[in-house]
Amino acid sequence: MTHMNYHPKIIMITGATSGFGRATAELFASQYPDCKLIATGRRTEKLEELQKALSVPVHIIAQDIRDLEAVKKSIDDLPDDFKNIDLLINNAGLALGSEPFQNQATEDFMQMIDTNIKGLVVTTHAVLPTMIKNKNGHIINIGSIAGNYAYPGGHVYCGSKAFVNHFSLALRADLKGKNVRVTAVEPGAVETEFSIVRFKGDKDKADKVYDGYRKLTAEHISKTLVWLATQPPEFNVNSIEIMPTDQSFNGFSFDKVS
Repeated sequence: MTHMNYHPKIIMITGATSGFGRATAELFASQYPDCKLIATGRRTEKLEELQKALSVPVHIIAQDIRDLEAVKKSIDDLPDDFKNIDLLINNAGLALGSEPFQNQATEDFMQMIDTNIKGLVVTTHAVLPTMIKNKNGHIINIGSIAGNYAYPGGHVYCGSKAFVNHFSLALRADLKGKNVRVTAVEPGAVETEFSIVRFKGDKDKADKVYDGYRKLTAEHISKTLVWLATQPPEFNVNSIEIMPTDQSFNGFSFDKVS
């Protein structure tokens, strides 16, 4: 049986305080007034602001996704009317720095690993039992084209997103027959707070990343996420790469022998 008007009812979005996460929460709330949202993030004031701004019930969880025990406990302790999550958007993630790996501070690349990999995996593992029990669910992981195409200074960030992209495919294999869908969304250049975080608040440096070409925005990605999540349950997009029209691929580089 095809369910043409399907949409998720209880949606959990990590990293919901800005960028893709906030835009997606706002879009779901505006289009599906019967849904409920679980919004997580580190900035309590931003979560409270989002909760007040949306017209649907919003349960907020203020925590650092690197605190794995707190992540598990917060999902175990969800109020009864928010427990039956049928869409998880693993959006929390970051890049730090653009130096060569040998010059990168250890704490920077460990923060990327702890956030982009460990936090995502533990959140997914905590939410999955309910989806499997209910035979209904969708996990959308925010990967990146950086997981498919390496670039100088990408090192750990590229590696962490390669993990997300491939983990999504392997998870889909594990969930065959459970009616739980898995999608990796792999964006290219999107102008959000991402580069400001990457360059540790240096807005001038961040702005140069997007200078001179048409950019994607958080709204472009949020529309994609809502479209993916509202396809009928028999329809699964395994992965989707999204780039600005003005972004393309670099050729191989060579260090010429003098």
